[in-house]
Amino acid sequence: MRFRVRVLILMLVMLCPVVGGTQKPAFRVLAFYTDKGEPDHIDFAKQAITFYSKLAKKDGFEFEATTHWEDLNAEKLKNVQLVLWLNDFPTKDEQRAAFKAYMRQGGGWLGFHVAAYNDADTQWPWFVNFLGGGVFYGNNWPPLPAELVVDDRAHPVTRRLPSSFVAPANEWYIWKPSPRLNKDVKVLVTLAPRNYPIGLKDTITGGDLPVVWTNTKYRMLYVNMGHGEKIFDSAEQNNLFEDAILWLRH
Repeated sequence: MRFRVRVLILMLVMLCPVVGGTQKPAFRVLAFYTDKGEPDHIDFAKQAITFYSKLAKKDGFEFEATTHWEDLNAEKLKNVQLVLWLNDFPTKDEQRAAFKAYMRQGGGWLGFHVAAYNDADTQWPWFVNFLGGGVFYGNNWPPLPAELVVDDRAHPVTRRLPSSFVAPANEWYIWKPSPRLNKDVKVLVTLAPRNYPIGLKDTITGGDLPVVWTNTKYRMLYVNMGHGEKIFDSAEQNNLFEDAILWLRH
């Protein structure tokens, strides 16, 4: 009887969760967004927050969203493993410096749509290089659905996607030069050439238009989708949004 009791106690000890400092730390995601500006970008951010809040419970990570870009600082980021920019980007030097240091120290970043916007007025050359060297060149208008081609279906971010699919209406950005020309960039999804010309008021007539890519020098992913309230209407595309988080957490 005593032997059986000892065995039972041993089994309970082995099954109990480890306490103290040996517990696996939580994976924390901090999403930055703005609730001012273009309504279509705000609509996307609100839906993204709902989407990722639900995923956090499903996939076991902590999710927080804030409009306070002042939280983009070393003290706040030291306990954050992944930063999301949903519909904006930092404009203050101290915020940009904190993000640059965070990424150089191994932090993670997932940016959507306008989060990567840059032009002559942005004046952040490090961020242009971080994105792969591409500068915003133009976009279609109005937002339109488009066929996308998956460049690498073996990648963890695109593993649940078909070889091509139709993405919901979005404003598609084109960059010059194409990020694909950068040796450190891996393009995962591209706008299918058969979409051209795309647009009614503002038209993109051709060119290489990557829509999902990573700069392999960093733990980062950029996703061009993010304009309007229809972005989460596609189950296939939602798989990509989920798998992006799961890939960046490792």
